[in-house]
Amino acid sequence: MFRVLSTLRLHPWPAVLCGLTMLMGGSGLVNADETCQSPYLPKITGQEDYIYVWTLGAEGIGDGSDKLVTVGANPNRPDQYGKVISSVSVGGRHEAHHGGFTDDRRYLWLGGLDDSKIFVFDVAADPAKPKLVKTIDTFVQDSGGVVGPHTFYPLPGRMLITGLSNSTDHGGKTGMAEYSNEGKYIRTIWMPEKAEYGYDVRVQPHLNRMLTSSFTGWNNYMMDFGQMLADKEAMKRFGNTMVLWDFHARAPLQIFDVPGAPLEIRWALQPRHSYAFTATALTSKLWLIRQQADGTFEAKAVADIGDPAKVPLPVDISLSADDQFLFVTTFMDGYCRVYNVADPEKPRLVHEQQIGKQVNMVSQTWDGKRVYFTSSLLSNWDKKGEENEQFLKAYTWDGHTLTPTFAIDFYKENLGRPHIMHFGQDQFYKNQIYTEASPREAETLAAVAR
Repeated sequence: MFRVLSTLRLHPWPAVLCGLTMLMGGSGLVNADETCQSPYLPKITGQEDYIYVWTLGAEGIGDGSDKLVTVGANPNRPDQYGKVISSVSVGGRHEAHHGGFTDDRRYLWLGGLDDSKIFVFDVAADPAKPKLVKTIDTFVQDSGGVVGPHTFYPLPGRMLITGLSNSTDHGGKTGMAEYSNEGKYIRTIWMPEKAEYGYDVRVQPHLNRMLTSSFTGWNNYMMDFGQMLADKEAMKRFGNTMVLWDFHARAPLQIFDVPGAPLEIRWALQPRHSYAFTATALTSKLWLIRQQADGTFEAKAVADIGDPAKVPLPVDISLSADDQFLFVTTFMDGYCRVYNVADPEKPRLVHEQQIGKQVNMVSQTWDGKRVYFTSSLLSNWDKKGEENEQFLKAYTWDGHTLTPTFAIDFYKENLGRPHIMHFGQDQFYKNQIYTEASPREAETLAAVAR
């Protein structure tokens, strides 16, 4: 049975803990959590014990199904470190892509871009062995036609989910849907006219601002990559905009022209920094979205990523907790490039290293000491033949160099194609008190999220 367990009296603390952790970002403390998480999500501190990897099924590999794979990440547990601890198949291939924890971190929601199914795992009961407790197969119907749930962004008592497409023409016009933690649909927010494409969403609470980016629709992301590149009409169907919103009103304030499919968004993490970064996949540029003196924002390209003429295809970015380093992965050449962004107007390349023949997601710990990479982009976009490496790789970062610590070949392990990563820890859940939310508490949480 799927029950949402929340503790009303604990909910003010995530924001407080987030602020304290930001202030401690430059200290010697070990802080395990990922820097790209929602500020409404309570942080785990100390060494992370687990990495949860949402993995695409591949024909002829194991059972061929999408699955959640749990990997040991604590070097003090040599029997688990760098090894697969558990995996749970969800049955079938749904184009596993992204996911996110609920705001109490008890449940992990994971989505499929193809059929728009959402799989909810209970992580708190046994962090080493998450359990599938609910499948939401009404996302398209609930949302009024949004297709391709992408970013799962926790808000107090709610999950905000961005879409990539729509059920009418499977093009790029899309919206965002909100659900309660119980899995009850609340509302849909359609992307504004002249900026109808969607992708990522991130909130900066102290500014009451939300940013969204844009990618492409189902017709493109489910097409063979080579076929799409050769299709002139398909290549016109990519997003070129970002939208700045009043977060509480969920109302668009500004639309920015950001050519070339701006993907992941990362707000600066230090409290006095009022800016965010994104990278454009097709034009290979790093963009800065920064607040101006009058309170409005400006978006401008501030650096090239590799050689744009070679289309290295930037796919993910990770900003360090002190806002000093930005890690950028490029799928086509398999590189991670690290930029010093202490001056966000003038990013400076300080390190570059090939991670594999292809690379996709990058997750960095809050203390900046450990960095993890996965390989799969989309099932029909991944490279073929010997270049189709599928891995999870772990590195340490000393401020100058990435040093490998372990790697898992997901094909050799018969698991599939690893995509998004999230961190887990036993002690975090031992420190929590979960109680059944009353209707009144649930309504209070919903009011906060508005």
